[in-house]
Amino acid sequence: MSGRRRCPDCGSAAIVEDAHYAQSQLVCSDCGCVLTEGLLTTTFAEEEHFQEVTYSRSTGQNEQLSRCKQRGIKRVQDLCKVLRLPTVFEDTALTYFHRAIDHPAFHLVSLEKKEILVGCCVFVTCRQHNWPLTMGTICSLLYGDKELFASVYLCILQELDLEVPALSLTDLVKTHLNSFKLFQQSATLPAKFAEDQEKMVTRTTQLVELASETWLVTGRHPIPIITAAAYLAWQSLQPVGRLTCPFPRFCKLAGTDLPPPALLRLKELKDILLTMASELPWLRVLSVDKKSVVKHIGDLLQHRHFLLKHAFSSRATEGQSTSTLDTPEGDGSKRSPSPDAAAGKRPLLPPCLINPKKRLRTAPLSPSAQTVTGDEAISDSEIEQYLRSQEEMWDFSKAQGSK
Repeated sequence: MSGRRRCPDCGSAAIVEDAHYAQSQLVCSDCGCVLTEGLLTTTFAEEEHFQEVTYSRSTGQNEQLSRCKQRGIKRVQDLCKVLRLPTVFEDTALTYFHRAIDHPAFHLVSLEKKEILVGCCVFVTCRQHNWPLTMGTICSLLYGDKELFASVYLCILQELDLEVPALSLTDLVKTHLNSFKLFQQSATLPAKFAEDQEKMVTRTTQLVELASETWLVTGRHPIPIITAAAYLAWQSLQPVGRLTCPFPRFCKLAGTDLPPPALLRLKELKDILLTMASELPWLRVLSVDKKSVVKHIGDLLQHRHFLLKHAFSSRATEGQSTSTLDTPEGDGSKRSPSPDAAAGKRPLLPPCLINPKKRLRTAPLSPSAQTVTGDEAISDSEIEQYLRSQEEMWDFSKAQGSK
């Protein structure tokens, strides 16, 4: 053993001698890097002239792939240690990494994708063990692009035929809010903006459950919804001084990204809250709008099941029944529904059905165009498009000249 030398890759001093094919070599016991290789003679000509070559040159082994694999193994282990994952998680992640790095689909990928491949193996393991972890956390640790991570993640699921269960929204809320910088006062965070983490998580979870009950989560990425719910929860806990704080500034204070769909999810959540507020008599008098409804989120969440049932159960037919009532004078004339009855009269449906995307209108085909018999006339220009060889073009020219 040599205690003076250090590994050039990891800097460790744990250098040991390892006998490989009866040839001693120096190897780092921490990362597996080979410092010096044993010398072998391989061919008859080399043995005759006493030319010594290294083992990797003699066998033609590609040491670059081996080193890449060793570094990947070390990265998986380091990532599991940073996340404080159990030992069984690390073993599973290493198994997936070995399968992925040996798969032909990942042989010729860039170094950046191989680095992200390490994070994907750890992420898949955590999801399979129902361990709350987001892609954003992995990308921040690896300094990786989120879109590239998502593409590699989908590729590894398909190539290795892995199944990943859906993550609980409650666990995802806790994990996502753990990274927020709003739960301790600092020089950059004013005292009025600091909040208790437990209260924040509880109210955000209630808002996310409300979004799930009103179809706002179905078929969508959960992070923008959680971010919008966290913003509303943060404002509602101390409305004075926080209602004037815009959404982008809140994300900057929390130290998190603002996903582009989060603004739309915020608008949809406020629309649901306004519809629920229309069922409370004391809020009708106050003329609650999208900004002031945040003050009453606590009351709305406390009675959300009752309010949702009455706000959406009979909204579709309520406007029709009020429009056919006779006037008190008995003149038989119809009166229009009140503004309160006409507001928000719609059933509880997914947003894709309430606001469907517009489709381009195409002109309808004529009856003659719809029936194709195969005996239709073909023009000369159409025939020329199907000519491939020079002989076919000559035959076509002769046929044209004989007419």
